[in-house]
Amino acid sequence: MEMINATGRRKASVARVYLTKGEGKVMINGKELKEYFPQPHIQNKVLDPFHTVEAVNIYDLKVNVNGGGYKGQAEAIRMAISRALVKLNEDFRSPLKSKKYLTRDARVVERKKYGKPKARKSFQFSKR
Repeated sequence: MEMINATGRRKASVARVYLTKGEGKVMINGKELKEYFPQPHIQNKVLDPFHTVEAVNIYDLKVNVNGGGYKGQAEAIRMAISRALVKLNEDFRSPLKSKKYLTRDARVVERKKYGKPKARKSFQFSKR
């Protein structure tokens, strides 16, 4: 099997995933998964596409990710893994699509407007 690559995005994060046949090793920016994402719920979020298609410990991953925070990065990696699995086998498409892993979540932070302390919050109004 050759190397399959895919890209995933979420908020300000961009993840590039390289999928190869192996024993389930995940390297993110040169670190192990448990070292890069110490929280177990974030680790589960990253590996969830493999559990969905029952392909755990079959493929090795090499991931380059930058931008955003750890949650945005984890969801960008999840999307990239899902896209790579669909490139590998078209039968994986329907279970991943039903969990919305192939859909780009376009929600981003709204910009701050002038005359306001945040995007929509206003200062206290006094009529008199």
